[in-house]
Amino acid sequence: MLKILMLLFLCSSCGMMGYLTEQGLGQAKVHWGAKKNEVYLDDPKVSEDVKRKILLVGEYKKFFYHYFGAKPTNIYTKTTILPNKAVTYLVIASPHTKIEAHEFNFPIMGSFPYIGFFQKDSAIEYAKDLREDENLVTWIRPVYAYSSLGLLEDRILSSFFQYDDVELAELVFHELFHTIFFIKNEVDLNENLANLYGKAMLQEYFKGRPELKDYLAREEKKKKVSLRVVELISILQTEFAKLGGFITDQKADELTQRFVTEVFRPDLKSLCAKLELDEEDCEIKDDWNQASFAAFLTYEEEQDFLEKLMVQNNFDLKQYLTWLRMEYDKFDDQDKIESFTDYLKLKVPHAPLATN
Repeated sequence: MLKILMLLFLCSSCGMMGYLTEQGLGQAKVHWGAKKNEVYLDDPKVSEDVKRKILLVGEYKKFFYHYFGAKPTNIYTKTTILPNKAVTYLVIASPHTKIEAHEFNFPIMGSFPYIGFFQKDSAIEYAKDLREDENLVTWIRPVYAYSSLGLLEDRILSSFFQYDDVELAELVFHELFHTIFFIKNEVDLNENLANLYGKAMLQEYFKGRPELKDYLAREEKKKKVSLRVVELISILQTEFAKLGGFITDQKADELTQRFVTEVFRPDLKSLCAKLELDEEDCEIKDDWNQASFAAFLTYEEEQDFLEKLMVQNNFDLKQYLTWLRMEYDKFDDQDKIESFTDYLKLKVPHAPLATN
């Protein structure tokens, strides 16, 4: 599940008053256009399925905060019915000759490997500007959930309702984790910890239930696909590294598309067929490029390291969270290691450090 920080009206570096105004209005519509959950629950015109999903979110929230002994916030006490299927659209960019997410800097919250827009047309136009003005490869991804990281009371969004009960629980647990633990300037770490906790909390909530068994079996297959995607991307990264500065942007694009057509997609189709995994659960899409590869790595390649760290210390979820908080305090008191991610990786044998 993907989280997106959407306080973009704070973004003075964007340099476009129109952009700031549009994002501010978009955020306002999502936030202040919400109604108390009880209003929808009491409305006979609202479908029973929507009401059931609203109640489920409340149940998941109660379970999460009780599990960690944390004081519940006002998150998800109101619901916003969106005009579109997605709540926002991310623009991810990368250089032509690298698979590396371009960083967008936000005051207060730090840097992120994406920039978000409430209007799809605006995302398309901005991606065009990045291609033409900054010579970057771009990719646009629809987003169905986001977090304000506690700066606002996040709403239940109608985009949540497309998920089944288990997927919805994972989404909610993922987003709620951001309310109890968040490290500034470390998007990869925050996302992958939330992924880890979101999935682990599913097993606590649905323990012994058949829907969990089915979900985990499908997720295990999807994990194999994700691991293969990372392996395949590394092949392309190796090719770029071999060519170094001798490859032009045009040749890099040609190499990438040839790789996607002749190696990447056939390999994944074969794997998914072997796993008997539905194509919608695979990563077989038409818009793979340097930017979408970079986006995939941002949210996939660090999670194994975090799982290993938890297992080697024999932590349960609560112990791991307590330990992470203690370690962050230690990290914050030193100045030799720049990122908390690298600080943690030093505690795992053979874990590769982050590269700039």
